[in-house]
Amino acid sequence: MTDVAADPPAGEQAPTGRRADRRLAGGRVDTYRHPPLVRLTHWLNVIAVVVLLMSGLNILAAHPHLYWGIRSTFADPWLSTPTVPDWLLVPQGRNLAEARNWHFLFAWIFVANGMIYLAWMLVSGRFGRRLWPTGRELGGVWPALREHARFHFPTDDRVRTYNVIQKLTYLAMVLAVLPLMLVTGLSMSPGFNAVGGVLLEILGGRQSARTLHFIAAGLIVAFVVVHVGLVIWTGFLNNMRAMITGWFTIQPPGSTAGPRLRRRTQAGDAP
Repeated sequence: MTDVAADPPAGEQAPTGRRADRRLAGGRVDTYRHPPLVRLTHWLNVIAVVVLLMSGLNILAAHPHLYWGIRSTFADPWLSTPTVPDWLLVPQGRNLAEARNWHFLFAWIFVANGMIYLAWMLVSGRFGRRLWPTGRELGGVWPALREHARFHFPTDDRVRTYNVIQKLTYLAMVLAVLPLMLVTGLSMSPGFNAVGGVLLEILGGRQSARTLHFIAAGLIVAFVVVHVGLVIWTGFLNNMRAMITGWFTIQPPGSTAGPRLRRRTQAGDAP
């Protein structure tokens, strides 16, 4: 799920002037991948998600058991979570009231930041170009899954576009997991319940909403772990440079990520 799409994608007009592709030695190419808004919203999301997870763990620590339905019975919970060390909590140490304040503040920072990014994606047309898979791409899901299972990721000119697994994963996060996180979080807010308590009924009760909120958080953690892992696997310094400066280096034709980077510069070269 590493972010491997250069800007613009194949088939669109290449940037000109200072943002045009720059040829490097050895058949490599520097391409301008991420515009400023993408980089800014990305790093704001990183900060917001870290604080949300750490403050959420502090809130969960007050009662580390999950149930389904309206009430917590304190007997036979659906899931009991282990004790979390204090260094993983915001604020440090068990403090439910302050943890809720941190969680509420950064939840709205996360939502506002995400809405700005999504609005820009839709207005610019990038959402459809970047994230919406074509029928042909959907037909190649299984081959793409096999390549991912082999940890085979191209680092040559093919990284100018998202592959179908990336597109489907990002769409699942944007259209399902994050809305579920927002809706379940709102449903547990006493202030929101005063004007929109119907959400709790739709979700099956407060304890169901709390459990669904935890599941959504777990899916976000899984996404982040895989994302960071693939960022490291496909070239940590190159990916970080792209998210800081906007510039990403494309490797020569035939290059793939991993400890044994293979290159085929001529048709007759051995694999």
